[in-house]
Amino acid sequence: MSDSAPYNPLDKKNLGASVAEAMLERKVHPLGKLTRTQGAGIYAIYYTGDFPAYAPLTECNKDDKFAVPIYVGKAIPTGARKGGGQGLTESVGHYLHKRLSEHAQSIRSVQNLKIEDFHCRYLVVDDIWIPLGESLLIAKFAPVWNSIVDGFGNHTPGSGRFLGLRPRWDTLHPGRAWAEKCQARSETSQQIIADIEHHLKSLPLLFKRLLHAGGKS
Repeated sequence: MSDSAPYNPLDKKNLGASVAEAMLERKVHPLGKLTRTQGAGIYAIYYTGDFPAYAPLTECNKDDKFAVPIYVGKAIPTGARKGGGQGLTESVGHYLHKRLSEHAQSIRSVQNLKIEDFHCRYLVVDDIWIPLGESLLIAKFAPVWNSIVDGFGNHTPGSGRFLGLRPRWDTLHPGRAWAEKCQARSETSQQIIADIEHHLKSLPLLFKRLLHAGGKS
């Protein structure tokens, strides 16, 4: 938007941005100790552990700063993917809790991550704003598990559908039983780590600004 264009607070992108910013102001919770929450919405997951490739994220998130998510996602109501569940309504169901619990289980199943190193914040949102809020947060942070290490949010493939390649996430963080049935990738964990390091170095202004500002986004 140019400087001369009038600001429209009801523009779709501006409304979506307000949803994204509201999520970033929510309280942070340990991912492994979530209380049961009703509703659908958007969420961000943060890492504070010692996996070397994620060191810049840990630096931005340590001391309860939680400034840069490693993953951003959405929990949508049943039927919304087919267009039947979106509208200006409050969803009845524990969609956020279910989705975050699935993520926690994925982390618990792998060999080189600890659930204690993960936290999250989330926002219950009217269904219509969930996809836009998620996409704006992904654009803002370019989270590693959304952009470079794909597959964290994948579900178990259906029976007989293990001919595809193992996700990069499972190549780097082995342990999910269903992923072991997929075809091995030709690239190594070290190659994936190199891509992570390159990706994080491509965002120096974001990290430098956050680090100098005490982690506030």
